[in-house]
Amino acid sequence: MTGSPGDESNPDSDDGNLGIRAKSRARIEASIRKAAEEVFAEMGFEGASTSLIAKRAGLPKANLHYYFKTKNDLYQFVLRDIIELWLNTAQEIQPDGDPATALAHYIGQKIDLARDRPIASRVFANEVLHGAPRFDRFMRQDLKDWVERKSAIIEEWIGAGRIDKIDPKHLFFMIWSTTQTYADFATQIAAVLGRRELIDSDYRLAAQQITTIILKGCGLTEPQNI
Repeated sequence: MTGSPGDESNPDSDDGNLGIRAKSRARIEASIRKAAEEVFAEMGFEGASTSLIAKRAGLPKANLHYYFKTKNDLYQFVLRDIIELWLNTAQEIQPDGDPATALAHYIGQKIDLARDRPIASRVFANEVLHGAPRFDRFMRQDLKDWVERKSAIIEEWIGAGRIDKIDPKHLFFMIWSTTQTYADFATQIAAVLGRRELIDSDYRLAAQQITTIILKGCGLTEPQNI
């Protein structure tokens, strides 16, 4: 049975073919991204090569360059991907949001990313440790603007007496450092805990502990529904 026009099950459908191609492209980009994260984390930008990344991804080098023209393009893609995931975890920090729930959700989501995307976090940390020569403009513009917008919301909460007076920017710095350490220094933490690697319960306890300390420092009570 043939599908109707636009049905992805119909191989002759233009819309269907576009959908299939989009899914195929997404899978290939995900494979390249994963391989790139590993190579950049192991070797840094200078030591990494697109040949090795293509090999790790199981692709010919020419195919990799079809999606990413240069090594720098691929590096920027890896960095922007993890940054956008981090920033999107703060969606609940809104003027009409509940401060305790919003911050607890943000912390929990950041810990989830530390567990699920540790290698990407290490690529970002390595870039920052070297002075962010290839990502400085993004941090000084896009990231700075994001922090300014979210900080303004927290200032509104402070003005309304919904949260204790704290410095919003330094609150973000504290959340970033405490959550991302479970990605960047997972080996150290696991060693101290007597494990070969961290397990899910370690991440859950970390999220709970960080949430308790941060919220108490902001004069907030932990929400019951988190």
